[in-house]
Amino acid sequence: MKPEEIHSIDNVYMLGIGGIGMSALARYFLVQGKRVVGYDRVSTRLTDDLIREGSEIHFITDLAFIKDNFPLPEKLLVIYTPAIPENHIELEFFRKGGYQVIKRAGMLGILSSSQQTIAVAGTHGKTTISTMIAHLLTVAGIPCNAFLGGISKNYQTNALLSEEGEWMVLEADEYDRSFLRIFPHIAVVSSCDADHLDIYGTYENLQEAFCDFIGQVKEGGDLIHHVGLDLPCLTGSTLAGSSLAKHNYQLGGQAQYYTENIRYQEGSCRFDVHTPEGLIKDLELGIPGNINIENALACIILGKVLKISDEDLRKALASFKGIKRRFDVQIQRDDLVYIDDYAHHPRELEACIGSVRENYPGRKICGVFQPHLYSRTKDFAMGFAKSLSMLDELVLLDIYPAREKPMDGITSKLIFDRVNLKDKMLIQKEQLIAVLSEKKPDLLLTLGAGDIDQMVEPILSLYSEGGIK
Repeated sequence: MKPEEIHSIDNVYMLGIGGIGMSALARYFLVQGKRVVGYDRVSTRLTDDLIREGSEIHFITDLAFIKDNFPLPEKLLVIYTPAIPENHIELEFFRKGGYQVIKRAGMLGILSSSQQTIAVAGTHGKTTISTMIAHLLTVAGIPCNAFLGGISKNYQTNALLSEEGEWMVLEADEYDRSFLRIFPHIAVVSSCDADHLDIYGTYENLQEAFCDFIGQVKEGGDLIHHVGLDLPCLTGSTLAGSSLAKHNYQLGGQAQYYTENIRYQEGSCRFDVHTPEGLIKDLELGIPGNINIENALACIILGKVLKISDEDLRKALASFKGIKRRFDVQIQRDDLVYIDDYAHHPRELEACIGSVRENYPGRKICGVFQPHLYSRTKDFAMGFAKSLSMLDELVLLDIYPAREKPMDGITSKLIFDRVNLKDKMLIQKEQLIAVLSEKKPDLLLTLGAGDIDQMVEPILSLYSEGGIK
């Protein structure tokens, strides 16, 4: 399918419409004036928002509705997320019925083929970096279409849309090799740690896929990457002899772009950046954390590549409010700090907890963690235990299965027994509010990529000014 062919289709059906990536596409098609219909397993705040914006969403498979509303396959475009099982009754119906069925990554590939594309890849950092970049372009007056993996707190959406946009910003997701559908003009690679081994089998296969993605950057394009990535193509002769302009970054020295003089303050931070063009002094970032300073470096390089002024860079970084569920400060009082974060991999937990230590020195940290996926728990139980041992106190929840069926012998206890903390407990999510009502934490973290976000509002109510003191 070509981008221009999409304009002739009036109806879009989205399987898994409530996912963060799918919902951004839904918003794009709504702005295009199309009828957007979708299915998802459960109702969430995101599906509620989409319904208010004009989508039609149902939560029980309904072939009769589809047959009545879309009897002609040529009049409907079907998009699905890889989180939908291959044997899903609606997906099977569309495939057998001759409907045009496209995976979400394939649709992003089609849409991005008609614009200059900035694609952000990495096992960690994609959402923050892509959202920073979209905000920078907006501040600099460069129209863009951005499909984000989280809700921007600056814009209260995961889709920034512009009819005049010359650039597209999107996350290049390594899951299911989705990013191999993207052929960007500028690529950012923030990290490549072992993950999704249920898909790749081995870390070497994951590394190969990242190298394939890098190889898809347009001739004469730019590659922005973190120093020290364990990717053979970054030192291999193929990339070394290509026409890509390569830019690297990291905290500290030994990179083209690096930081010094970092100063922490509750809620934000300041730092200086060394660039090939000279020193940029006293930049302010509107959100805290070393990991976010590092993410900002990738954004700064992007700004330099696009010749955005230092003044606009300063404005964008200082005014960046972050993303919901990414180091998301919910409460900040003398008696309590509460932060919610999406961290669901050992390296992400390590980065989040480490950033909390740096930004809130002396605070006693109580972390609530919900493991995500049986396969990830099996693969990284020791890594999770090591990262969670950085806490002062742990409340560990049951595994959130997402797309997976239970695996024999794989439970949260696999992590729990290995955590080197005296103060730890293993509970069900339904017990959490009762457990927290007995505690008066100094600094509380909720961590995980499952449905732990549903606990944020109850926790806010529990610890509100009129609640527990």
